[in-house]
Order: sequence, then structure tokens, then C-alpha cells
Amino acid sequence: MNPPTKILVPTDFSPQAEVALDYACTLATRVGATVHVLSVVGVPAFGGPELSMSMTASLLEEMRRESHLGLANLAAARRDVIGEQLVRTGDARDVIPRVAAEIGADLIVMGTHGRRGISRVLLGSVTEYVVRTSEVPVLTVRDRS
Repeated sequence: MNPPTKILVPTDFSPQAEVALDYACTLATRVGATVHVLSVVGVPAFGGPELSMSMTASLLEEMRRESHLGLANLAAARRDVIGEQLVRTGDARDVIPRVAAEIGADLIVMGTHGRRGISRVLLGSVTEYVVRTSEVPVLTVRDRS
């Protein structure tokens, strides 16, 4: 198996995601790969019919703008290995594997929150879902601090 050349790192801007990004950047430097960072903006599930479409569109656009700024900040300190900074809208469980295929990633590196028990059952795990369904290898990184 050849070392990866394109690494996708999805981020929710949490400390765990940043640890995964740092790990991916270190790996990329060692093997000559490029890291592509992805932020997935989830569609708000609140408001109901009384929430106007313009308000929803406005909220989504603001969330996308914040994601672009967040990715730019993450990339600024890691310029030497960061490639594309991608923002997509949708369910992260579906978007992450789709973007991996779109860019031809040969590795996905994701942080894990390390939740257990009822917390994991109630909150679900995007990372776990991607690990189970991805067609490319997924490396999970847990923050042990």
C-alpha cells in the first residue's frame, strides 16, 4: 500500500478536530501529502413552518461565512501542507465520504470525542458512521489531554 497523497480532514472546529488536523499535517509532511480541510454546515432543524425561507437562507449563509473564516484561520498556521478549504452544506455523515470521493482522497483523518455509554447513543457519532461506511481508510485521532 502506498502512502496517502490526499488527506481529507473534516472539522467541527472543536479541540478534538484540531488535534486530528495537527496529526494529519504531521503525517502529510512526512509522506509528502496534501491536507484538505472540510467544514460541513448542517441544515438547522428548528423553527418549523413559521421560520421564513429567507431567514433560513440568511442563517445558512452566515454559518457558511463563519466556516470559511474558521478554515482560513486553521490553514494560516499550516500553509505548507494545506490544500483546499472546503465548505459544504448537509448531513456530515453523507457529505464527508462524498467529498472524499470528489477530491480523490486516499485517507480521511477525523477527531473523536471519546464519548461512551448513553452520551454516545443519544448524540450519535459522525466519526463512527464515516468509519463504517467510507470507501477509503479512516484514521481516528483522540485527544488524550
